[in-house]
Amino acid sequence: MRFEEYAEEWKAGQRHLAVASVRHLDSLLEHHLNPTLGSRRMNSFDHKVVDHFIRTMERLKTGLATQANAFDKLRAILLDAHRLGIYADNPLLGVKPPQYDPARAVIPSLDQLRAIRTAGDDAFMLMVDLMSGCGLRNGEAAAVNLDNLVADDVYRVSEQVILSTRSYGPLKHRKVGEYRDVPLPARIRETIEWYAEKHGTFDGYLLRQPTDSSKPYPHWAMDNQWKRIRAAGEVDIPAGMVLYGNRHFFASNCLSNGIPITDVAEWMGHKSLDITFKTYRHLMPGSIGRAAEVLDMALAA
Repeated sequence: MRFEEYAEEWKAGQRHLAVASVRHLDSLLEHHLNPTLGSRRMNSFDHKVVDHFIRTMERLKTGLATQANAFDKLRAILLDAHRLGIYADNPLLGVKPPQYDPARAVIPSLDQLRAIRTAGDDAFMLMVDLMSGCGLRNGEAAAVNLDNLVADDVYRVSEQVILSTRSYGPLKHRKVGEYRDVPLPARIRETIEWYAEKHGTFDGYLLRQPTDSSKPYPHWAMDNQWKRIRAAGEVDIPAGMVLYGNRHFFASNCLSNGIPITDVAEWMGHKSLDITFKTYRHLMPGSIGRAAEVLDMALAA
């Protein structure tokens, strides 16, 4: 069996994947995996073949994030084949994965955040508060619902507005019905309740499409406002900050106040702790020097 045939059968078994994840997988197969490996016989894979695939992506100057994603999918497919007995030895043994190191997050200061949140309309302010105060992704904030206020200080993130389908769907890396509970600061709860009282709700949802209230809040509504705010130059926005920087503020606020990174990773919905660590390690208050001082104090006691 050729790789492209095996990959198609393997994909059919990934019934847990959300629509957006399937689209991403299809894109990786079409543009990166199949062009290089599609015709190769499955029983011909070994660590040299995988290494050559990585070098090919490097030669084509494929972005590191894409390299890492493509390698992850190739690894999942080959490990599945290994489990089924196609290979006696793990064909990935000894392979060094692409080293993707996310760019350092650009985070607004508290004063900058205060100016940003009031620079757009009411919907923009609500989105910024949910991202900076609860750590929600853009699409998750767009799906804010009064029914998700499960306690005075807890918000339940249970769905998102998916960019590709423009409809509500499961969370990233989650199945339908799965959720995560995140801290709900009092000021963010006040914003939610204020918005609901002022603008009303639709089946509990606060945000809807400006021109058609029967449809979810679209990504472009937030993006367009962000572009206008940046272009106007009336608000102090850090150089290089993107809209996602409001969510980065949540991580920064948590970590700089000593909240464990394991909790932050769970609240932000990261697939693995490694993602949180790579992105926000520099925000953690600890350091090798500080650790040496603490250990020395204990030893000297």
